[in-house]
Amino acid sequence: MDLNLKNKTVLITGGSRGIGFACAEVFAQEGANLHLVSIDPDRLAEARRILELTYHRPVTTSAVDLSDSASIATVAADCPLPDILVNNAGAIPAGTLDQIDEARWREAWDLKIFGYINMTRDYYARFRERGYGTIVNVIGLAGENPDSAYVAGSTGNAAMMAFTKAMGGASLQDNIRIAGVNPGAVLTDRIATMLRHVAGETLGDADRWEELLENLPLKRAATPRETADAVAFLASDRASYISGTILTVDGGHASNNSSFK
Repeated sequence: MDLNLKNKTVLITGGSRGIGFACAEVFAQEGANLHLVSIDPDRLAEARRILELTYHRPVTTSAVDLSDSASIATVAADCPLPDILVNNAGAIPAGTLDQIDEARWREAWDLKIFGYINMTRDYYARFRERGYGTIVNVIGLAGENPDSAYVAGSTGNAAMMAFTKAMGGASLQDNIRIAGVNPGAVLTDRIATMLRHVAGETLGDADRWEELLENLPLKRAATPRETADAVAFLASDRASYISGTILTVDGGHASNNSSFK
């Protein structure tokens, strides 16, 4: 299926690794131009090198910390008017309410929650003035399947689901679509770290983290590409009547009430 993304400009936050980099690969394969945002300039440079060498599409970058809202002005100067914004940057740590203190909680939310909100605020206004645009928020399964051992992430993801639905429910009046993707367990470095934490708490040995995947559909985590394909579809014209919707990509994990525990 041709997603009609050729020569579209796609801005991806957290685009240098994990799901964000997988999204960049999918969009590049579809012929899109890329602007990647990450806090790590070395990772950005390597991601750009790989993408340009492999897919022969232009890639520009912004090395900024999106937990600082002032950084959004830098991104906007570097990429003022993309066709598509993919909000993906941010990793909220695992832990119970006792384990995640206020400072750590706020730090995580400044990047993922307020980073998404502030990027949306800025680019929504730009899209509205131009007359069209699409925003896809990569959120997370814990927003619909909350876990007290991931309380900061569960709460934050639920908030981002509500934000996406609220904004996307009215955005078509401005010819803007806003949708979200809730990945389940995806085998990225971040998820491996989280699973090590859970394994240490529940199995007494962080090195046994792969045993936790036995409870997942197909007895494995999803690949980053499986999430990225969903993001690309929602961002494309093939999803032109989808807004205010969250697509769950978890192999049915939330529906069967299983967990890593």
